[in-house]
Amino acid sequence: MDSPSVPTHGPDATSLADPVRRSLYQTLIRSPAPMSRDQLIRMLNLAPSTATFHLERMVRDGLLETESRKLGPKTGPGSGRPTKLFKPAVDEVHVSFPAREYELAGRLLASAIQTSIQTGEPVEEALQAVAYAEGQKLGLLAGNVKKALADNGFEPEADAQGLVMANCPFHRLAKDNSRLVCGLNAALLQGTLDGCDDKLHQVAPAPEGSACCARLTSSTD
Repeated sequence: MDSPSVPTHGPDATSLADPVRRSLYQTLIRSPAPMSRDQLIRMLNLAPSTATFHLERMVRDGLLETESRKLGPKTGPGSGRPTKLFKPAVDEVHVSFPAREYELAGRLLASAIQTSIQTGEPVEEALQAVAYAEGQKLGLLAGNVKKALADNGFEPEADAQGLVMANCPFHRLAKDNSRLVCGLNAALLQGTLDGCDDKLHQVAPAPEGSACCARLTSSTD
């Protein structure tokens, strides 16, 4: 099941192309009550300046609304200044969110087909090879695996075993072509690990019902 989405009109949905803003928005839309900047900073481990910049950007883009009220048990004079709180400005959602990377999948598939035509190598094997090579580039560029995966739509989240993918960037393709796309995913993840020289994790199948078919576990397990 897809995560919440944003409208195609009114608020500027393109604002959520940035992974930090997307993470902030997801946290707020899942929260039962408005949240302060400091609460979001603690929850998402962001720098204050970074959180302020992205929150105010989403307010300007019409995705968030603000309200001010005093927090805590004390009220009245001497109880301190009101705190600025943020909440989603829209309730209805229409556009798929989080990110999908169908352009990347299409590029890898086209490259694999071309390789298969030229060499006679089976398309599935060629796809895994080009996905691995692409993963190496992503890992080398990002410098660490969590950033590489976050930048490319996987939304990695740490747990006791390593990193779980909260999103599949190739969601619709995987529904009808799971063997092909899951092979692409595994090769891309392995290439990403090798590209950033990550020896702490290894690619493993994700449990049934996970958002993505693969995950990263600790290589010491």
